[in-house]
Amino acid sequence: MADNGSGAFWFLAGIGIGTVIGVLYAPQSGTETRDVLRSKAEEAKEIARERTRQAREQASEWVDKGKEVVNQQKDQIRTAVEAGKQAYRETTSGLETKTAKG
Repeated sequence: MADNGSGAFWFLAGIGIGTVIGVLYAPQSGTETRDVLRSKAEEAKEIARERTRQAREQASEWVDKGKEVVNQQKDQIRTAVEAGKQAYRETTSGLETKTAKG
């Protein structure tokens, strides 16, 4: 999927080349040819819109997954910090008790 932009380019280039070849060999009038070209251009535009929509959706999914991973990491760090604080409190309170007795 990393080559998606390149594939879209070649797909659109193929449409363009096919259109030119079709115009050269088609026994149609100028009006008919223009209608065909207009139709093909609309098709290409719709394909480009669809690919753009798909790319946006994929990017949105990646952003959401990234946020989820960051939140998980923050929770893990928060838990580790709290455990460290608790261990420090237990250690320092134990030292204070020994110092008071000794």
